[in-house]
Amino acid sequence: MADNVKVGIQLYTLREFAEKDYVGMLEGVKRLGYDAVEFAGYGGLAAGELKRICAELGLDPVSTHFGLENFDNSIEDSVNFHKELGVKYVGIPWMAADRGPGGENYATTKPLIEKAAAALKEAGIQMLYHNHDFEFTALEDGTLAIDRLYADIPTLLPEFDTCWVKYAGYDPIKYINDYAGKTPVIHLKDFVGKKTDKPDYALIDKDGKASQVEEKEVKTFAFRPVGQGIQDIPGIVRAGIASGCGIFIVEQDDCYGDAWGAAEQSLKYLRSIGL
Repeated sequence: MADNVKVGIQLYTLREFAEKDYVGMLEGVKRLGYDAVEFAGYGGLAAGELKRICAELGLDPVSTHFGLENFDNSIEDSVNFHKELGVKYVGIPWMAADRGPGGENYATTKPLIEKAAAALKEAGIQMLYHNHDFEFTALEDGTLAIDRLYADIPTLLPEFDTCWVKYAGYDPIKYINDYAGKTPVIHLKDFVGKKTDKPDYALIDKDGKASQVEEKEVKTFAFRPVGQGIQDIPGIVRAGIASGCGIFIVEQDDCYGDAWGAAEQSLKYLRSIGL
């Protein structure tokens, strides 16, 4: 579909293997044929060491998911770590609703994000925000919280998770088009089913660990490898490329016991449509 567009994987997908052998996990990602990685935790390795390992493997360490609480602790340390790691993007993986638009702590969170985004920009790194579904809540004036966030903080760009956009009841392609020129990284995530009354995901803490949601049998929702669910993946990819996306990130929150198989199937599908 386009030259110079890379396919990466969010390493949360392979978290079980990352916990056992982080470097071996990265080697496996390369064997599958992925171009890049997006970190969710660092396996206890120093930034410089991770950069070296990725360079030796031929993987682009393009981005990270890095909790907002790290910037609460130290913007300077957070920026220095990612500058040494060599990433182009730092994504806030989520923030509690009280810290977002309409929340009681937004007045203090907004300047923190602005300051962190400016410090990252000075180091040549763009800050992103990775949505779930709850940011698509309407504020008192009818504006969605997700749109208010980007309107209020122009230096913060979207990292649209296309699964959660659709799960929330919105069209991922329209959202990408609406933010044309502002979507350098897009998450490709597929699923079947519909929204339930409980979260269908776990949130990631500062150490890259998944906080647990209530165990339940999957009845109305399930993750699928990219191309095997209800998403219009070719349409999303076309819209993303037209918007200037240079990196598509595969993520599957739950692979139901076959993470490597799911990662391989997702990549094979994306290669088959020209990525």
